[in-house]
Amino acid sequence: MFIRQLRMPVLFSCALSAGLLWLGGCAASQPKPPAAEQQAAPEQPETQDAQSQAVSLYVDAMMLNDLNDREQALMKLNSSLELDPKFALAYSLKGDILQNMQRYEDSAAAYENATTYDPWSVKDFFNLGKVYQVLKQWARAAKAYVTTVQLDPKHYEANVGAAQSYLELKEYDNALAYAQNAKTLQPQQAEPEKLLGDVFEGQKDHVQAIDSYRRALELQGNTPELMISLARAYLRSGRYSSAKELLADVIAMEPQNGIAYQYLGFAQLKLKETQEAVESYRRAVEADQNDWMARKGLGVAYMLQAVKENNNEALQAQALEQWNISLQLKPDQPKLQQLIDRYSK
Repeated sequence: MFIRQLRMPVLFSCALSAGLLWLGGCAASQPKPPAAEQQAAPEQPETQDAQSQAVSLYVDAMMLNDLNDREQALMKLNSSLELDPKFALAYSLKGDILQNMQRYEDSAAAYENATTYDPWSVKDFFNLGKVYQVLKQWARAAKAYVTTVQLDPKHYEANVGAAQSYLELKEYDNALAYAQNAKTLQPQQAEPEKLLGDVFEGQKDHVQAIDSYRRALELQGNTPELMISLARAYLRSGRYSSAKELLADVIAMEPQNGIAYQYLGFAQLKLKETQEAVESYRRAVEADQNDWMARKGLGVAYMLQAVKENNNEALQAQALEQWNISLQLKPDQPKLQQLIDRYSK
């Protein structure tokens, strides 16, 4: 309690200073009108009084937020903005509070206003990008992150965010540029390498993707998610034995990882290890009953095993069962429907 009492005057002083700087800086940031215009249009006392009240309410909101009384803080900020609808700092704090409350759409609206009235605010453009990213509004997120980078080219997190957003939009050239920027800024971080791997995969450049994923693993260490990304690149480049070995390591770390079992089953099919593939796909289905790809792969494995066993009818029936379930889970599979029609006759 004693620490809190000491802190409050300091907080009040800092907040008041911020508010006064805003009042003074607002005019300073705009081009000065001619002297005649300055004399002809002096600021009205009532306007100054409203701004002073707005700053006071903003300071109250800062202190209430510091005490985790967010609802009261928002009420103070709304009152402040009624007095001064162009108060950028109030919008910024409102965006922060709403973001912490996970009210992301409202937070985005607040940050939009903050950036409108303070178009040089790196912090607000970055937070705007973060909120839009949570909302999966990728184009808006990318735009906000790009503006952040324009204002501060060395902003590592904004470069990463821009790369992630462009990747979601499948704008691979833009994603590549910002991922490379992030890598240049912090070459010892694994995230840019992981992003580069994802971008190269999107461009179907599996060789470069593999190199990037490997570098990410060197920087970050073995993590299942990253190992699976590398294994997927191995599979797409036809390196089935390498994928199989890596996926076995993932399963040793996470015995219930359905995706790892699904990919392992595919690798085993390609290596003509049909019985092993059946078991891997079974484990994938056990991990996720709604995994339509695992169901489809299990059907393929059953059918291949049936052929090996002189068209074993029981295995063929199991294959058709799995294919039908896969088709129910994802109806838009015309080639699978053709297989079902062919083997159902």
